[in-house]
Amino acid sequence: MNLNEYINQSYYHSYAYSYPHKMAYRTFDKPLTLKDVWKEESKRNVFLYLHLPFCEMRCGFCNLFTIANPKSDMHQAFLSAFSRQVKAIKEELGDIHFANFAFGGGTPSYLSADELNVVLSTLNSSLALNTHTVNSAIEVSPKTITSDKIQLLKENGFFRVSMGVQSFIEEEVKAMGRPQKVEEVTRAIRDLKEANFPLLNLDLIYGTENQTSESWQYTLDQMLEVNPEEVFLYPLYVRPLTGLGLKEKEWDDFRMKLYLQARDFLMENGYEQVTMRQFKRKDAPSFAHKDYKSQENAMLSLGVGARSYTKKLHYSSDYAVGRSSIKNIINHYNTSSKEDFKKINYGIQLNLEEEKRRYFIKSFCEGTGLSIKAYQNYFHSSVFEDFKSEIDEMNALQLIDITSTSIKLNLKGRTLEDVIGPWLYSDAIKASIQKFELV
Repeated sequence: MNLNEYINQSYYHSYAYSYPHKMAYRTFDKPLTLKDVWKEESKRNVFLYLHLPFCEMRCGFCNLFTIANPKSDMHQAFLSAFSRQVKAIKEELGDIHFANFAFGGGTPSYLSADELNVVLSTLNSSLALNTHTVNSAIEVSPKTITSDKIQLLKENGFFRVSMGVQSFIEEEVKAMGRPQKVEEVTRAIRDLKEANFPLLNLDLIYGTENQTSESWQYTLDQMLEVNPEEVFLYPLYVRPLTGLGLKEKEWDDFRMKLYLQARDFLMENGYEQVTMRQFKRKDAPSFAHKDYKSQENAMLSLGVGARSYTKKLHYSSDYAVGRSSIKNIINHYNTSSKEDFKKINYGIQLNLEEEKRRYFIKSFCEGTGLSIKAYQNYFHSSVFEDFKSEIDEMNALQLIDITSTSIKLNLKGRTLEDVIGPWLYSDAIKASIQKFELV
């Protein structure tokens, strides 16, 4: 299918934040070892990610690897397993230089302040992560981010705090399957603003049932009063095995109308567009380390449900969305020994074609654009030869800007990232995704 047919089919295929998609991962015939997988990988400027698979509630729109309100023994067992995993990483990989650190989930602020402190102390002491010098980010929710946790994050030098607001109208967040009080949201925003983190990010969602242009504008106006350094605009997706996945509605045009309304509003009020979703205040500092390139540098992930990336191998725990399947995977993680954590059982090997395609896709969908020279130096080949037909199609539809040094999505192209990203998937990856049985 050509790109124009993809666009006519839907503006919203999927969010291509990584490639290959996790539904292309499979169990390996024979386990690999951490040491072998990382032996030729640079351990400088590595992105460190920690995934906590717990939340205080499971939102209707959520397809993330998480469960709501686990029994206390489950998350205590998780913290013990996390400590064993960190020790295994240290023994197998040795010293690692981290460029950035992100703590996501799930909702990391679901943990108590004491538990958060244990996690951060483990990372700082065992892996030499210094959150004061390595730009560090964390995801929180309005209900669970309390003053003692904010103080702990400040004391540990956190740079970026991201919080899901979704909407400033209670009826709308309730329709998303997320019962959330506006009073909780405003209290959390006030406390976070007073703490003066360098980057405060707020997430908003558009396209929910009963939302209107007027109600969406009210949320945008409320957000602008807060004046956060970053805003992420997420289209509502309904997916199998999530609460809203049982409803069916053709609302592409409606979502696009709301998106364009918000995009133009933000750009008229001091924000610049980085990607389809990300808008950044023009005076906001940068979170990313200057030497970190997501297309080229490795990512090491801890916890269950997170993905690690080396040049030739991507790996993770098993993947699921349904609560019972997620619970089983978490329990497997919780009972894993230190020696178990030195083995890799699930993921995908990347051949040269897929390495190039990943570089190509991420360059567009992360807002950096593709450096023609960097691609040439990394692969010793020309991007115009490797992706001639793809570049020609995007250019013919006026979705990219090509200069002597780079290829970037333009304003129209960024609007269609959720079409362009999946369209660029290789036939082999598309076929593997189709065969994946989601449980």
